[in-house]
Amino acid sequence: MNTEQYRKTGTKQKILKVATALFSEYGYKGTSVRKIATEIGIKQSALYNHFENKESIFLEVSKDIFTTPFTFDDEEIKQSALKGKAFINKFVLQYKLLTFDKNNEKMFRLLMIELLQNKELREQFMSEFHDKNVKVLAEGFFMMMQNSIVRSGDPMMMAYEFISTLFYIRLQVTLLRFDSKSTDMLSTQFEKHVDFFWESIKL
Repeated sequence: MNTEQYRKTGTKQKILKVATALFSEYGYKGTSVRKIATEIGIKQSALYNHFENKESIFLEVSKDIFTTPFTFDDEEIKQSALKGKAFINKFVLQYKLLTFDKNNEKMFRLLMIELLQNKELREQFMSEFHDKNVKVLAEGFFMMMQNSIVRSGDPMMMAYEFISTLFYIRLQVTLLRFDSKSTDMLSTQFEKHVDFFWESIKL
């Protein structure tokens, strides 16, 4: 990477970092391209060298919030799935860290609001969060079935069943924090879910 490419990449990352903080604090409507540029210390026109508009910045920021906790390729999924319960434990640990990260949580709350108003964001949610997570989990469960670690069944449905509870707990955390209520009672729910789920599928 040459100096010019490095500079552009660095500026783009600054834009995303600042935009995430501003979106979290002021919401989508309350954050302008001008405000983002001013916070970084660049001209508004310079920001347009990296992003077309505010929506494109918001969608890029959203990818990090919606991203799957796993970035494994197929071989890594296969090797990890052979460890059985450790596979879903690792997935849930990453999911839990995302859930209780305050900056991530603020953006997640904002995204829940914007999902109802932005079609492209909804499509991105389904692609980046839902489809990828279900795919990773389903592939893992399929490998476990082939190796007689868990009972046979529909790996896709198993993935749906597993992740739906995680998403609901995450939503609970968001709602409680929105009303400044304690989330202590939910701190162990992720691990309890893993134990309960594993007992129902293991051989």
